Amino acid sequence: MVDGDKEWEFYLRSLSSIARDSNDPASDPSLLHSVKKLHEWCKSEKSENLIARVYPQLNKIFQRSIASISQSQSSNGLLLLAILQFFLDYGDVVLHDADPSLRAFFRSCLSREFADHVVAEATLDFLNVNKRKLSTSFSTLLPQFFPLLLKLIAWNGEKLEKSFLRVFPGLMSPGSFLPLFPSLVDLPILIVALEKVERSSGSLLGSSIASMQQSAAPEMLLALMDEAYTGSTIGDGEADSESEDSNAMAAADPLFLELLKDENDGLAQRHWTSPGMAAALQAALSTPQSDRLKEALKLTPRLLDVYFAIALRDVNNSLICALIPLLMARNSTLFPDKIFSYEVQKRLLEFMLAAFDRSPDFIALLKKPIVDRLGEAYDSHSKTELALQLCWAIGEHGGGGASQKDAARELFESLELLLYENLSSSRLGLRESDSNSGSVTFGKSSQSRLLCFVVTAIAKLATHHRELLPRARVCLAKVARSRISDARVWRRARDYMGLMNEPAICTSVLGPSRPSSGGMQDPGTVSWNEGGTKMIAHIPFYILSEQEGNRFLFNDAPVKIRNC
Repeated sequence: MVDGDKEWEFYLRSLSSIARDSNDPASDPSLLHSVKKLHEWCKSEKSENLIARVYPQLNKIFQRSIASISQSQSSNGLLLLAILQFFLDYGDVVLHDADPSLRAFFRSCLSREFADHVVAEATLDFLNVNKRKLSTSFSTLLPQFFPLLLKLIAWNGEKLEKSFLRVFPGLMSPGSFLPLFPSLVDLPILIVALEKVERSSGSLLGSSIASMQQSAAPEMLLALMDEAYTGSTIGDGEADSESEDSNAMAAADPLFLELLKDENDGLAQRHWTSPGMAAALQAALSTPQSDRLKEALKLTPRLLDVYFAIALRDVNNSLICALIPLLMARNSTLFPDKIFSYEVQKRLLEFMLAAFDRSPDFIALLKKPIVDRLGEAYDSHSKTELALQLCWAIGEHGGGGASQKDAARELFESLELLLYENLSSSRLGLRESDSNSGSVTFGKSSQSRLLCFVVTAIAKLATHHRELLPRARVCLAKVARSRISDARVWRRARDYMGLMNEPAICTSVLGPSRPSSGGMQDPGTVSWNEGGTKMIAHIPFYILSEQEGNRFLFNDAPVKIRNC
Protein backbone atom coordinates (compact mmCIF):
# COMPACT_ATOMS: atom_id res chain seq x y z
CA MET A 1 0.00 0.00 0.00
CA VAL A 2 2.92 2.31 0.70
CA ASP A 3 4.24 1.73 -2.84
CA GLY A 4 0.78 2.55 -4.18
CA ASP A 5 0.65 5.76 -2.18
CA LYS A 6 4.03 6.75 -3.56
CA GLU A 7 2.83 6.03 -7.12
CA TRP A 8 -0.28 8.18 -7.01
CA GLU A 9 1.63 10.88 -5.12
CA PHE A 10 4.05 10.94 -8.05
CA TYR A 11 1.26 11.34 -10.58
CA LEU A 12 -0.43 13.96 -8.43
CA ARG A 13 2.78 16.02 -8.21
CA SER A 14 3.15 15.73 -11.96
CA LEU A 15 -0.39 17.07 -12.44
CA SER A 16 0.23 19.89 -9.98
CA SER A 17 3.40 20.93 -11.74
CA ILE A 18 1.75 21.01 -15.17
CA ALA A 19 -1.29 22.87 -13.84
CA ARG A 20 1.02 25.48 -12.32
CA ASP A 21 3.63 25.95 -15.02
CA SER A 22 2.36 24.88 -18.43
CA ASN A 23 0.57 27.23 -20.81
CA ASP A 24 -0.20 24.32 -23.17
CA PRO A 25 -0.91 21.25 -21.02
CA ALA A 26 -1.72 19.01 -24.00
CA SER A 27 1.85 19.39 -25.28
CA ASP A 28 3.11 17.19 -22.43
CA PRO A 29 2.81 13.58 -23.69
CA SER A 30 2.85 12.16 -20.16
CA LEU A 31 -0.13 14.16 -18.92
CA LEU A 32 -2.85 11.95 -20.41
CA HIS A 33 -1.27 8.88 -18.84
CA SER A 34 -1.11 10.59 -15.45
CA VAL A 35 -4.79 11.58 -15.63
CA LYS A 36 -5.85 8.04 -16.50
CA LYS A 37 -3.71 6.48 -13.77
CA LEU A 38 -5.09 8.81 -11.09
CA HIS A 39 -8.62 8.08 -12.28
CA GLU A 40 -7.95 4.36 -11.93
CA TRP A 41 -6.59 4.88 -8.42
CA CYS A 42 -9.69 6.85 -7.44
CA LYS A 43 -11.85 3.99 -8.67
CA SER A 44 -9.91 1.26 -6.96
CA GLU A 45 -9.32 3.07 -3.65
CA LYS A 46 -12.80 4.64 -3.46
CA SER A 47 -11.24 7.36 -1.35
CA GLU A 48 -13.03 10.67 -1.22
CA ASN A 49 -9.86 12.22 0.16
CA LEU A 50 -7.90 11.17 -2.93
CA ILE A 51 -10.70 12.37 -5.22
CA ALA A 52 -10.75 15.73 -3.45
CA ARG A 53 -6.96 16.13 -3.93
CA VAL A 54 -7.03 15.17 -7.61
CA TYR A 55 -10.03 17.28 -8.63
CA PRO A 56 -8.53 20.80 -8.22
CA GLN A 57 -5.53 19.92 -10.36
CA LEU A 58 -7.66 18.40 -13.12
CA ASN A 59 -9.99 21.37 -13.07
CA LYS A 60 -7.06 23.79 -13.47
CA ILE A 61 -5.63 21.76 -16.36
CA PHE A 62 -9.03 21.58 -18.05
CA GLN A 63 -9.59 25.33 -17.83
CA ARG A 64 -6.05 26.11 -18.99
CA SER A 65 -6.38 23.71 -21.93
CA ILE A 66 -9.65 25.30 -23.02
CA ALA A 67 -8.17 28.79 -22.71
CA SER A 68 -5.07 27.96 -24.76
CA ILE A 69 -6.65 25.67 -27.33
CA SER A 70 -6.66 28.23 -30.14
CA GLN A 71 -2.87 28.63 -29.83
CA SER A 72 -2.11 24.98 -29.06
CA GLN A 73 -0.17 22.96 -31.59
CA SER A 74 -1.25 19.67 -29.97
CA SER A 75 -4.51 17.77 -29.96
CA ASN A 76 -6.48 18.39 -26.78
CA GLY A 77 -9.36 16.01 -27.45
CA LEU A 78 -8.21 12.86 -25.66
CA LEU A 79 -6.94 14.76 -22.63
CA LEU A 80 -10.15 16.73 -22.18
CA LEU A 81 -12.29 13.60 -22.61
CA ALA A 82 -10.31 11.86 -19.88
CA ILE A 83 -10.83 14.81 -17.52
CA LEU A 84 -14.52 15.00 -18.42
CA GLN A 85 -14.90 11.35 -17.51
CA PHE A 86 -13.49 12.14 -14.06
CA PHE A 87 -15.96 15.04 -13.71
CA LEU A 88 -18.90 12.80 -14.59
CA ASP A 89 -17.81 9.99 -12.30
CA TYR A 90 -17.05 12.14 -9.26
CA GLY A 91 -18.98 15.34 -9.83
CA ASP A 92 -21.35 14.50 -6.98
CA VAL A 93 -18.42 13.95 -4.62
CA VAL A 94 -16.64 17.22 -5.38
CA LEU A 95 -19.83 19.19 -6.16
CA HIS A 96 -18.77 19.91 -9.74
CA ASP A 97 -21.43 20.71 -12.36
CA ALA A 98 -20.10 19.11 -15.53
CA ASP A 99 -22.51 20.88 -17.88
CA PRO A 100 -20.32 23.97 -18.55
CA SER A 101 -17.28 21.74 -19.00
CA LEU A 102 -19.10 19.51 -21.50
CA ARG A 103 -20.27 22.49 -23.50
CA ALA A 104 -16.79 24.02 -23.43
CA PHE A 105 -15.40 20.78 -24.85
CA PHE A 106 -17.87 20.78 -27.75
CA ARG A 107 -17.48 24.48 -28.54
CA SER A 108 -13.73 24.88 -28.10
CA CYS A 109 -12.25 21.46 -28.80
CA LEU A 110 -14.50 19.18 -30.83
CA SER A 111 -15.39 22.00 -33.23
CA ARG A 112 -11.68 22.07 -34.15
CA GLU A 113 -10.86 18.37 -33.92
CA PHE A 114 -13.95 16.54 -35.28
CA ALA A 115 -11.94 15.69 -38.40
CA ASP A 116 -9.35 13.81 -36.28
CA HIS A 117 -10.48 10.19 -36.50
CA VAL A 118 -8.94 9.26 -33.14
CA VAL A 119 -10.67 12.13 -31.34
CA ALA A 120 -13.94 11.46 -33.17
CA GLU A 121 -13.92 7.79 -32.20
CA ALA A 122 -12.99 8.59 -28.59
CA THR A 123 -15.80 11.17 -28.43
CA LEU A 124 -18.42 8.67 -29.60
CA ASP A 125 -17.09 6.08 -27.15
CA PHE A 126 -17.31 8.66 -24.36
CA LEU A 127 -20.90 9.53 -25.29
CA ASN A 128 -21.91 5.87 -25.43
CA VAL A 129 -20.30 5.00 -22.10
CA ASN A 130 -22.09 7.91 -20.43
CA LYS A 131 -25.29 7.66 -22.44
CA ARG A 132 -27.59 7.16 -19.45
CA LYS A 133 -26.09 9.95 -17.38
CA LEU A 134 -26.10 12.37 -20.30
CA SER A 135 -29.75 11.62 -21.09
CA THR A 136 -30.87 12.19 -17.50
CA SER A 137 -28.61 14.93 -16.16
CA PHE A 138 -27.58 16.73 -19.37
CA SER A 139 -30.52 16.04 -21.68
CA THR A 140 -30.13 19.22 -23.75
CA LEU A 141 -26.44 18.74 -24.54
CA LEU A 142 -26.57 16.47 -27.59
CA PRO A 143 -29.66 18.09 -29.13
CA GLN A 144 -27.87 21.43 -28.94
CA PHE A 145 -24.71 20.16 -30.64
CA PHE A 146 -26.21 17.77 -33.17
CA PRO A 147 -24.86 19.81 -36.16
CA LEU A 148 -21.33 19.33 -34.85
CA LEU A 149 -21.87 15.60 -34.36
CA LEU A 150 -23.25 15.34 -37.90
CA LYS A 151 -20.05 16.97 -39.15
CA LEU A 152 -18.13 14.39 -37.18
CA ILE A 153 -19.93 11.39 -38.72
CA ALA A 154 -20.03 12.94 -42.20
CA TRP A 155 -16.28 13.44 -42.28
CA ASN A 156 -15.31 10.15 -40.62
CA GLY A 157 -17.88 8.07 -42.45
CA GLU A 158 -19.03 4.49 -42.16
CA LYS A 159 -16.13 3.42 -39.94
CA LEU A 160 -17.88 5.11 -37.00
CA GLU A 161 -21.45 4.39 -38.09
CA LYS A 162 -22.24 1.77 -35.45
CA SER A 163 -21.00 3.95 -32.60
CA PHE A 164 -22.85 6.96 -33.98
CA LEU A 165 -26.13 5.08 -34.35
CA ARG A 166 -26.02 4.21 -30.64
CA VAL A 167 -25.60 7.91 -29.84
CA PHE A 168 -28.14 9.11 -32.41
CA PRO A 169 -31.35 8.79 -30.32
CA GLY A 170 -29.84 11.24 -27.84
CA LEU A 171 -29.71 13.90 -30.55
CA MET A 172 -33.51 13.99 -30.76
CA SER A 173 -35.55 16.22 -28.48
CA PRO A 174 -38.56 18.51 -28.95
CA GLY A 175 -36.22 21.38 -29.79
CA SER A 176 -34.05 19.46 -32.26
CA PHE A 177 -36.55 17.13 -33.94
CA LEU A 178 -37.52 19.46 -36.78
CA PRO A 179 -34.08 21.08 -37.43
CA LEU A 180 -32.46 17.63 -37.42
CA PHE A 181 -34.43 16.44 -40.45
CA PRO A 182 -33.01 18.85 -43.08
CA SER A 183 -29.55 18.40 -41.60
CA LEU A 184 -29.80 14.64 -42.14
CA VAL A 185 -31.14 14.99 -45.67
CA ASP A 186 -28.34 17.44 -46.51
CA LEU A 187 -25.51 15.26 -45.21
CA PRO A 188 -24.03 14.91 -48.74
CA ILE A 189 -24.19 18.71 -49.17
CA LEU A 190 -22.37 19.03 -45.85
CA ILE A 191 -19.55 16.91 -47.30
CA VAL A 192 -19.42 19.22 -50.34
CA ALA A 193 -19.14 22.23 -48.02
CA LEU A 194 -16.45 20.63 -45.84
CA GLU A 195 -14.40 19.56 -48.85
CA LYS A 196 -14.72 23.07 -50.26
CA VAL A 197 -13.31 24.49 -47.03
CA GLU A 198 -10.52 21.90 -47.04
CA ARG A 199 -9.54 22.72 -50.61
CA SER A 200 -9.41 26.44 -49.93
CA SER A 201 -7.80 26.45 -46.49
CA GLY A 202 -6.06 23.12 -46.01
CA SER A 203 -6.72 20.58 -43.28
CA LEU A 204 -9.93 20.89 -41.27
CA LEU A 205 -7.97 20.22 -38.09
CA GLY A 206 -7.47 23.39 -36.10
CA SER A 207 -9.51 26.56 -35.91
CA SER A 208 -10.45 27.18 -39.54
CA ILE A 209 -14.17 26.45 -39.50
CA ALA A 210 -14.71 27.56 -35.92
CA SER A 211 -13.02 30.92 -36.43
CA MET A 212 -14.89 31.48 -39.68
CA GLN A 213 -18.20 30.91 -37.95
CA GLN A 214 -17.36 33.08 -34.98
CA SER A 215 -16.19 36.01 -37.09
CA ALA A 216 -18.47 35.80 -40.12
CA ALA A 217 -21.77 34.70 -38.61
CA PRO A 218 -22.96 38.09 -37.24
CA GLU A 219 -22.02 39.91 -40.45
CA MET A 220 -23.62 37.19 -42.55
CA LEU A 221 -26.81 37.37 -40.51
CA LEU A 222 -27.00 41.12 -41.12
CA ALA A 223 -26.31 40.56 -44.81
CA LEU A 224 -29.09 37.98 -45.01
CA MET A 225 -31.52 40.41 -43.36
CA ASP A 226 -30.44 43.12 -45.78
CA GLU A 227 -30.97 40.79 -48.73
CA ALA A 228 -34.40 39.80 -47.46
CA TYR A 229 -35.66 43.35 -46.93
CA THR A 230 -33.87 45.37 -49.60
CA GLY A 231 -33.05 42.82 -52.28
CA SER A 232 -29.35 43.64 -52.25
CA THR A 233 -27.08 40.72 -52.96
CA ILE A 234 -24.91 39.27 -50.25
CA GLY A 235 -21.34 40.23 -50.92
CA ASP A 236 -22.21 43.60 -52.48
CA GLY A 237 -21.44 45.40 -49.23
CA GLU A 238 -18.22 47.05 -48.32
CA ALA A 239 -15.14 44.89 -48.22
CA ASP A 240 -13.42 44.03 -45.01
CA SER A 241 -10.57 41.91 -43.79
CA GLU A 242 -12.72 38.78 -43.91
CA SER A 243 -13.06 39.07 -47.69
CA GLU A 244 -9.39 38.23 -47.84
CA ASP A 245 -9.79 35.23 -45.58
CA SER A 246 -9.94 32.10 -47.66
CA ASN A 247 -11.86 30.33 -44.93
CA ALA A 248 -14.66 32.90 -44.96
CA MET A 249 -14.76 32.86 -48.74
CA ALA A 250 -15.04 29.09 -48.73
CA ALA A 251 -18.19 29.27 -46.74
CA ALA A 252 -19.50 32.73 -47.57
CA ASP A 253 -22.60 31.25 -49.18
CA PRO A 254 -25.57 31.41 -46.78
CA LEU A 255 -26.33 27.72 -47.20
CA PHE A 256 -22.76 26.75 -46.37
CA LEU A 257 -22.84 28.94 -43.30
CA GLU A 258 -25.99 27.14 -42.17
CA LEU A 259 -24.49 23.71 -42.93
CA LEU A 260 -21.21 24.36 -41.15
CA LYS A 261 -22.65 25.61 -37.89
CA ASP A 262 -21.82 23.71 -34.70
CA GLU A 263 -24.98 24.30 -32.66
CA ASN A 264 -28.70 23.96 -33.14
CA ASP A 265 -30.23 27.41 -33.48
CA GLY A 266 -33.63 26.30 -34.72
CA LEU A 267 -35.16 25.58 -38.08
CA ALA A 268 -33.53 27.81 -40.68
CA GLN A 269 -34.31 28.33 -44.34
CA ARG A 270 -31.85 26.63 -46.64
CA HIS A 271 -30.84 28.70 -49.64
CA TRP A 272 -30.86 26.08 -52.36
CA THR A 273 -31.15 28.66 -55.11
CA SER A 274 -28.07 30.66 -54.15
CA PRO A 275 -25.33 31.04 -56.79
CA GLY A 276 -22.72 29.52 -54.50
CA MET A 277 -24.86 26.46 -53.91
CA ALA A 278 -25.54 26.00 -57.61
CA ALA A 279 -21.84 26.31 -58.41
CA ALA A 280 -20.84 23.86 -55.68
CA LEU A 281 -23.38 21.27 -56.83
CA GLN A 282 -22.32 21.67 -60.44
CA ALA A 283 -18.70 21.16 -59.43
CA ALA A 284 -19.62 18.09 -57.37
CA LEU A 285 -21.52 16.58 -60.31
CA SER A 286 -18.85 17.34 -62.89
CA THR A 287 -16.05 15.67 -60.93
CA PRO A 288 -15.73 12.09 -59.63
CA GLN A 289 -17.39 11.64 -56.25
CA SER A 290 -15.00 11.49 -53.33
CA ASP A 291 -15.00 8.48 -51.02
CA ARG A 292 -16.51 10.60 -48.25
CA LEU A 293 -19.35 11.74 -50.49
CA LYS A 294 -20.07 8.17 -51.57
CA GLU A 295 -20.23 7.09 -47.94
CA ALA A 296 -22.53 10.00 -47.06
CA LEU A 297 -24.88 9.05 -49.89
CA LYS A 298 -25.17 5.54 -48.43
CA LEU A 299 -25.25 6.61 -44.79
CA THR A 300 -28.03 9.19 -45.03
CA PRO A 301 -30.89 6.76 -45.81
CA ARG A 302 -29.86 4.56 -42.88
CA LEU A 303 -29.85 7.54 -40.53
CA LEU A 304 -33.30 8.52 -41.80
CA ASP A 305 -34.53 5.00 -41.02
CA VAL A 306 -33.55 5.48 -37.38
CA TYR A 307 -34.92 9.03 -37.30
CA PHE A 308 -38.34 8.01 -38.62
CA ALA A 309 -38.53 4.91 -36.42
CA ILE A 310 -37.92 7.03 -33.32
CA ALA A 311 -40.39 9.64 -34.56
CA LEU A 312 -43.22 7.13 -34.92
CA ARG A 313 -42.43 5.57 -31.56
CA ASP A 314 -41.67 8.54 -29.31
CA VAL A 315 -42.54 11.89 -30.89
CA ASN A 316 -45.85 13.62 -30.22
CA ASN A 317 -48.40 14.32 -32.94
CA SER A 318 -47.83 18.08 -32.95
CA LEU A 319 -44.20 17.71 -34.03
CA ILE A 320 -44.98 14.99 -36.57
CA CYS A 321 -47.71 17.15 -38.08
CA ALA A 322 -45.22 20.03 -38.34
CA LEU A 323 -42.67 17.72 -39.96
CA ILE A 324 -44.91 16.59 -42.84
CA PRO A 325 -44.81 19.92 -44.76
CA LEU A 326 -41.01 19.76 -44.49
CA LEU A 327 -41.10 16.28 -46.03
CA MET A 328 -43.24 17.55 -48.88
CA ALA A 329 -40.90 20.47 -49.53
CA ARG A 330 -37.70 18.42 -49.41
CA ASN A 331 -39.04 15.48 -51.44
CA SER A 332 -37.98 17.24 -54.64
CA THR A 333 -35.01 19.15 -53.22
CA LEU A 334 -32.25 16.62 -52.67
CA PHE A 335 -28.64 16.07 -53.62
CA PRO A 336 -28.80 15.26 -57.36
CA ASP A 337 -27.78 11.61 -57.25
CA LYS A 338 -30.35 9.18 -58.70
CA ILE A 339 -29.89 6.31 -56.27
CA PHE A 340 -29.66 8.63 -53.29
CA SER A 341 -32.77 10.55 -54.34
CA TYR A 342 -34.72 7.34 -54.83
CA GLU A 343 -33.75 5.93 -51.43
CA VAL A 344 -34.50 9.16 -49.56
CA GLN A 345 -37.78 9.86 -51.38
CA LYS A 346 -38.94 6.33 -50.69
CA ARG A 347 -38.39 6.82 -46.95
CA LEU A 348 -40.01 10.25 -46.90
CA LEU A 349 -43.17 8.99 -48.57
CA GLU A 350 -43.34 5.84 -46.42
CA PHE A 351 -43.09 7.90 -43.25
CA MET A 352 -45.67 10.41 -44.46
CA LEU A 353 -48.17 7.63 -45.19
CA ALA A 354 -47.44 5.99 -41.84
CA ALA A 355 -48.07 9.32 -40.11
CA PHE A 356 -51.39 9.74 -41.94
CA ASP A 357 -52.35 6.20 -41.02
CA ARG A 358 -51.60 6.86 -37.34
CA SER A 359 -53.39 10.20 -37.30
CA PRO A 360 -55.79 10.63 -40.25
CA ASP A 361 -56.83 14.06 -38.98
CA PHE A 362 -53.42 15.32 -40.19
CA ILE A 363 -54.91 15.35 -43.70
CA ALA A 364 -57.52 17.91 -42.66
CA LEU A 365 -55.02 19.96 -40.67
CA LEU A 366 -52.59 20.03 -43.61
CA LYS A 367 -55.09 20.53 -46.41
CA LYS A 368 -53.40 23.77 -47.56
CA PRO A 369 -49.93 22.26 -48.18
CA ILE A 370 -51.59 19.13 -49.61
CA VAL A 371 -53.61 21.19 -52.09
CA ASP A 372 -50.45 23.11 -53.03
CA ARG A 373 -48.59 19.86 -53.75
CA LEU A 374 -51.45 18.54 -55.85
CA GLY A 375 -51.16 21.70 -57.93
CA GLU A 376 -47.48 20.91 -58.57
CA ALA A 377 -48.15 17.37 -59.75
CA TYR A 378 -46.75 18.03 -63.24
CA ASP A 379 -43.58 19.87 -62.29
CA SER A 380 -41.22 16.90 -61.91
CA HIS A 381 -41.07 13.13 -61.43
CA SER A 382 -40.68 13.51 -57.68
CA LYS A 383 -43.61 15.91 -57.39
CA THR A 384 -45.79 13.58 -59.43
CA GLU A 385 -44.98 10.70 -57.10
CA LEU A 386 -45.74 12.87 -54.07
CA ALA A 387 -49.11 13.83 -55.58
CA LEU A 388 -49.90 10.16 -56.17
CA GLN A 389 -49.28 9.28 -52.56
CA LEU A 390 -51.28 12.27 -51.32
CA CYS A 391 -54.21 11.25 -53.52
CA TRP A 392 -54.09 7.78 -52.03
CA ALA A 393 -53.98 9.13 -48.48
CA ILE A 394 -56.89 11.52 -49.11
CA GLY A 395 -59.08 8.70 -50.35
CA GLU A 396 -57.95 6.08 -47.87
CA HIS A 397 -58.58 8.29 -44.84
CA GLY A 398 -61.62 10.14 -46.10
CA GLY A 399 -59.97 13.54 -46.16
CA GLY A 400 -59.23 13.35 -42.44
CA GLY A 401 -62.23 11.46 -41.11
CA ALA A 402 -66.01 11.52 -41.04
CA SER A 403 -66.13 14.71 -38.97
CA GLN A 404 -63.96 16.73 -41.38
CA LYS A 405 -66.71 17.72 -43.82
CA ASP A 406 -65.28 21.11 -44.84
CA ALA A 407 -61.75 19.80 -45.33
CA ALA A 408 -63.07 16.84 -47.33
CA ARG A 409 -65.02 19.18 -49.61
CA GLU A 410 -61.96 21.37 -50.26
CA LEU A 411 -59.79 18.35 -50.99
CA PHE A 412 -62.49 16.95 -53.28
CA GLU A 413 -62.54 20.21 -55.22
CA SER A 414 -58.76 20.04 -55.65
CA LEU A 415 -59.05 16.50 -56.98
CA GLU A 416 -61.83 17.65 -59.32
CA LEU A 417 -59.63 20.42 -60.66
CA LEU A 418 -56.74 18.02 -61.20
CA LEU A 419 -59.04 15.60 -63.00
CA TYR A 420 -60.68 18.17 -65.28
CA GLU A 421 -57.32 19.71 -66.10
CA ASN A 422 -56.22 16.35 -67.45
CA LEU A 423 -59.41 15.72 -69.38
CA SER A 424 -59.51 19.17 -70.99
CA SER A 425 -56.03 19.09 -72.44
CA SER A 426 -53.48 16.75 -73.93
CA ARG A 427 -50.95 17.77 -71.33
CA LEU A 428 -48.53 15.02 -70.39
CA GLY A 429 -47.93 13.93 -66.84
CA LEU A 430 -44.53 15.59 -67.16
CA ARG A 431 -43.68 18.54 -69.36
CA GLU A 432 -41.94 17.20 -72.42
CA SER A 433 -39.43 20.01 -72.19
CA ASP A 434 -38.53 18.86 -68.67
CA SER A 435 -38.21 15.22 -69.55
CA ASN A 436 -34.57 14.30 -69.97
CA SER A 437 -35.51 10.88 -71.33
CA GLY A 438 -37.53 12.41 -74.13
CA SER A 439 -39.95 9.54 -73.76
CA VAL A 440 -43.50 10.68 -74.51
CA THR A 441 -44.70 7.17 -73.68
CA PHE A 442 -43.36 7.51 -70.15
CA GLY A 443 -45.08 10.88 -69.81
CA LYS A 444 -48.42 9.43 -70.86
CA SER A 445 -48.00 6.49 -68.54
CA SER A 446 -47.26 8.89 -65.69
CA GLN A 447 -50.39 10.88 -66.50
CA SER A 448 -52.52 7.76 -66.65
CA ARG A 449 -51.17 6.56 -63.32
CA LEU A 450 -51.94 9.92 -61.74
CA LEU A 451 -55.46 9.88 -63.18
CA CYS A 452 -56.09 6.40 -61.79
CA PHE A 453 -55.08 7.60 -58.33
CA VAL A 454 -57.25 10.72 -58.64
CA VAL A 455 -60.29 8.74 -59.81
CA THR A 456 -59.85 6.29 -56.94
CA ALA A 457 -59.44 9.10 -54.42
CA ILE A 458 -62.62 10.80 -55.66
CA ALA A 459 -64.60 7.56 -55.39
CA LYS A 460 -63.27 6.74 -51.92
CA LEU A 461 -63.75 10.29 -50.64
CA ALA A 462 -67.37 10.28 -51.82
CA THR A 463 -67.90 6.92 -50.12
CA HIS A 464 -66.68 8.38 -46.83
CA HIS A 465 -68.70 11.59 -47.25
CA ARG A 466 -71.94 10.70 -49.02
CA GLU A 467 -72.92 14.32 -49.60
CA LEU A 468 -70.17 14.29 -52.27
CA LEU A 469 -71.67 11.33 -54.17
CA PRO A 470 -73.57 13.40 -56.78
CA ARG A 471 -70.46 15.36 -57.71
CA ALA A 472 -68.38 12.18 -57.72
CA ARG A 473 -70.81 10.51 -60.14
CA VAL A 474 -70.53 13.49 -62.48
CA CYS A 475 -66.72 13.32 -62.37
CA LEU A 476 -66.60 9.59 -62.96
CA ALA A 477 -69.15 9.79 -65.77
CA LYS A 478 -67.06 12.38 -67.60
CA VAL A 479 -63.98 10.16 -67.31
CA ALA A 480 -65.89 7.04 -68.39
CA ARG A 481 -67.26 8.86 -71.47
CA SER A 482 -63.93 10.46 -72.35
CA ARG A 483 -62.43 7.20 -73.63
CA ILE A 484 -58.96 8.68 -73.36
CA SER A 485 -56.12 6.72 -74.89
CA ASP A 486 -55.37 4.69 -71.76
CA ALA A 487 -58.32 2.37 -71.21
CA ARG A 488 -57.27 1.67 -67.62
CA VAL A 489 -58.47 5.12 -66.59
CA TRP A 490 -61.96 5.20 -68.08
CA ARG A 491 -62.58 1.53 -67.21
CA ARG A 492 -61.69 2.23 -63.61
CA ALA A 493 -64.09 5.17 -63.57
CA ARG A 494 -66.82 2.97 -65.04
CA ASP A 495 -66.21 0.25 -62.47
CA TYR A 496 -66.44 2.74 -59.61
CA MET A 497 -69.72 4.05 -61.00
CA GLY A 498 -71.04 0.49 -60.94
CA LEU A 499 -69.89 0.10 -57.35
CA MET A 500 -71.70 3.27 -56.32
CA ASN A 501 -74.98 1.78 -57.52
CA GLU A 502 -74.62 -0.89 -54.81
CA PRO A 503 -73.97 1.06 -51.58
CA ALA A 504 -73.26 -1.96 -49.37
CA ILE A 505 -70.53 -3.35 -51.59
CA CYS A 506 -69.24 0.16 -52.32
CA THR A 507 -68.75 0.78 -48.61
CA SER A 508 -67.00 -2.56 -48.27
CA VAL A 509 -64.61 -1.97 -51.15
CA LEU A 510 -64.07 1.79 -51.08
CA GLY A 511 -64.97 2.62 -47.47
CA PRO A 512 -62.63 3.10 -44.54
CA SER A 513 -60.18 0.31 -43.77
CA ARG A 514 -61.05 0.53 -40.09
CA PRO A 515 -64.12 1.65 -38.17
CA SER A 516 -64.55 5.35 -37.60
CA SER A 517 -65.11 4.58 -33.91
CA GLY A 518 -63.47 1.95 -31.79
CA GLY A 519 -66.57 -0.27 -31.60
CA MET A 520 -68.21 -2.50 -34.19
CA GLN A 521 -67.18 -2.26 -37.81
CA ASP A 522 -69.16 0.05 -40.04
CA PRO A 523 -72.38 -1.33 -41.55
CA GLY A 524 -71.84 -2.88 -44.94
CA THR A 525 -68.12 -3.39 -44.35
CA VAL A 526 -66.77 -6.87 -44.91
CA SER A 527 -63.96 -8.21 -42.74
CA TRP A 528 -62.27 -10.05 -45.59
CA ASN A 529 -59.54 -11.44 -43.33
CA GLU A 530 -62.20 -13.37 -41.40
CA GLY A 531 -63.58 -15.09 -44.47
CA GLY A 532 -61.61 -18.27 -43.86
CA THR A 533 -63.05 -18.89 -40.41
CA LYS A 534 -66.59 -17.48 -40.39
CA MET A 535 -69.41 -16.62 -42.75
CA ILE A 536 -69.64 -13.03 -43.80
CA ALA A 537 -73.21 -11.73 -43.83
CA HIS A 538 -72.75 -8.00 -44.31
CA ILE A 539 -73.17 -8.28 -48.10
CA PRO A 540 -76.90 -8.29 -48.88
CA PHE A 541 -77.66 -11.62 -50.48
CA TYR A 542 -80.07 -10.17 -53.03
CA ILE A 543 -77.04 -8.95 -54.91
CA LEU A 544 -75.81 -12.51 -55.39
CA SER A 545 -78.44 -13.38 -57.97
CA GLU A 546 -78.44 -16.15 -60.56
CA GLN A 547 -76.73 -13.95 -63.14
CA GLU A 548 -73.26 -12.55 -63.22
CA GLY A 549 -72.93 -9.13 -61.70
CA ASN A 550 -70.99 -6.12 -62.95
CA ARG A 551 -67.25 -6.13 -62.97
CA PHE A 552 -65.58 -4.64 -59.91
CA LEU A 553 -62.00 -3.79 -59.12
CA PHE A 554 -60.45 -5.29 -56.00
CA ASN A 555 -56.84 -4.18 -55.56
CA ASP A 556 -56.63 -3.30 -59.25
CA ALA A 557 -57.66 -6.85 -60.34
CA PRO A 558 -61.05 -7.25 -62.06
CA VAL A 559 -63.30 -9.65 -60.16
CA LYS A 560 -66.71 -10.96 -61.14
CA ILE A 561 -69.28 -11.65 -58.43
CA ARG A 562 -71.06 -14.91 -59.23
CA ASN A 563 -73.83 -16.79 -57.55
CA CYS A 564 -73.03 -18.88 -54.51
